[in-house]
Amino acid sequence: MLLLPDIGMLGYLAGTKVGAITYNIFHHRALAVLVLVLGWHMNMPWLELAGIILFAHIAMDRVFGYGLKFTDSFHHTHLGWIKPPSK
Repeated sequence: MLLLPDIGMLGYLAGTKVGAITYNIFHHRALAVLVLVLGWHMNMPWLELAGIILFAHIAMDRVFGYGLKFTDSFHHTHLGWIKPPSK
Protein backbone atom coordinates (compact mmCIF):
# COMPACT_ATOMS: atom_id res chain seq x y z
CA MET A 1 0.00 0.00 0.00
CA LEU A 2 2.92 2.33 0.67
CA LEU A 3 3.88 2.34 -3.01
CA LEU A 4 0.33 2.78 -4.34
CA PRO A 5 0.64 6.58 -4.80
CA ASP A 6 3.20 5.89 -7.52
CA ILE A 7 0.24 5.07 -9.75
CA GLY A 8 0.49 8.76 -10.64
CA MET A 9 3.53 7.87 -12.75
CA LEU A 10 1.24 6.23 -15.30
CA GLY A 11 0.64 9.70 -16.70
CA TYR A 12 4.15 9.56 -18.15
CA LEU A 13 2.77 7.14 -20.72
CA ALA A 14 1.05 10.20 -22.25
CA GLY A 15 4.19 12.35 -22.15
CA THR A 16 6.29 14.32 -19.70
CA LYS A 17 3.82 17.16 -19.24
CA VAL A 18 0.85 14.92 -18.39
CA GLY A 19 3.12 12.68 -16.33
CA ALA A 20 4.45 15.56 -14.26
CA ILE A 21 0.91 16.78 -13.58
CA THR A 22 -0.44 13.38 -12.50
CA TYR A 23 2.68 12.59 -10.48
CA ASN A 24 2.52 15.94 -8.69
CA ILE A 25 -1.16 15.52 -7.86
CA PHE A 26 -0.51 12.16 -6.22
CA HIS A 27 2.61 13.46 -4.43
CA HIS A 28 1.39 16.76 -3.00
CA ARG A 29 1.21 17.00 0.79
CA ALA A 30 -1.95 19.10 0.65
CA LEU A 31 -3.80 16.19 -0.97
CA ALA A 32 -2.57 13.83 1.76
CA VAL A 33 -3.73 16.20 4.50
CA LEU A 34 -7.06 16.76 2.73
CA VAL A 35 -7.69 13.00 2.47
CA LEU A 36 -6.75 12.50 6.13
CA VAL A 37 -8.98 15.36 7.35
CA LEU A 38 -11.90 14.25 5.19
CA GLY A 39 -11.59 10.73 6.57
CA TRP A 40 -11.53 12.03 10.12
CA HIS A 41 -14.40 14.46 9.54
CA MET A 42 -16.58 11.87 7.78
CA ASN A 43 -15.67 9.17 10.33
CA MET A 44 -14.19 6.91 7.63
CA PRO A 45 -11.13 5.14 9.10
CA TRP A 46 -10.14 3.68 5.72
CA LEU A 47 -9.93 7.22 4.26
CA GLU A 48 -7.89 8.39 7.23
CA LEU A 49 -5.53 5.47 6.65
CA ALA A 50 -5.27 6.38 2.96
CA GLY A 51 -4.25 9.92 3.95
CA ILE A 52 -1.64 8.62 6.38
CA ILE A 53 -0.24 6.22 3.77
CA LEU A 54 -0.16 8.98 1.16
CA PHE A 55 1.65 11.34 3.54
CA ALA A 56 4.13 8.61 4.52
CA HIS A 57 4.83 7.82 0.87
CA ILE A 58 5.46 11.49 0.10
CA ALA A 59 7.83 11.77 3.06
CA MET A 60 9.67 8.63 1.96
CA ASP A 61 10.07 10.02 -1.55
CA ARG A 62 11.50 13.27 -0.19
CA VAL A 63 14.03 11.35 1.92
CA PHE A 64 15.27 9.58 -1.21
CA GLY A 65 15.43 12.86 -3.14
CA TYR A 66 12.34 12.45 -5.29
CA GLY A 67 10.48 15.72 -5.39
CA LEU A 68 7.64 17.22 -7.36
CA LYS A 69 8.36 17.00 -11.08
CA PHE A 70 8.91 19.69 -13.68
CA THR A 71 7.41 19.10 -17.11
CA ASP A 72 10.71 18.91 -19.02
CA SER A 73 12.00 15.62 -17.54
CA PHE A 74 11.10 12.96 -14.99
CA HIS A 75 14.54 13.50 -13.46
CA HIS A 76 14.03 17.27 -12.92
CA THR A 77 12.41 17.84 -9.52
CA HIS A 78 11.93 20.73 -7.12
CA LEU A 79 14.72 19.18 -5.03
CA GLY A 80 17.15 19.12 -7.95
CA TRP A 81 18.10 16.57 -10.60
CA ILE A 82 17.74 12.84 -9.95
CA LYS A 83 20.58 10.77 -11.34
CA PRO A 84 19.30 7.95 -13.54
CA PRO A 85 20.44 4.51 -12.36
CA SER A 86 23.82 3.53 -13.76
CA LYS A 87 24.10 0.42 -15.89
